[in-house]
Amino acid sequence: MALEQLEHADEHMQECIDNCLEAAQVCEWCADACAGEGEEMARCIRLCRDVADLTTLHARFMARNSGYHRDLASICADVCEACAEECEQHDHDHCQACAEILPKCVESCREMAEG
Repeated sequence: MALEQLEHADEHMQECIDNCLEAAQVCEWCADACAGEGEEMARCIRLCRDVADLTTLHARFMARNSGYHRDLASICADVCEACAEECEQHDHDHCQACAEILPKCVESCREMAEG
């Protein structure tokens, strides 16, 4: 069954799932690439790893229609926002990709949190 076929997932939830999974992918790439950039990238790495873990968990909660997905959406949006702000400060391509992609995830997670 494709995610588009989830009976409980409306357009906004599906968009949020897609945005969360995209955020996880770009943040995994960024964290890995930052590991080779030196100690000054430690905060970026930590935030990217937090985003990757939270967004995949949030996508899983939405896919199974967990009663807690809205609570997790708020936390997910906050961490994505912090990560985007951190990544904006770095000129690396992977950081700039995060800074570009994460705001979509912030927006859709805030929509999910508001219900």
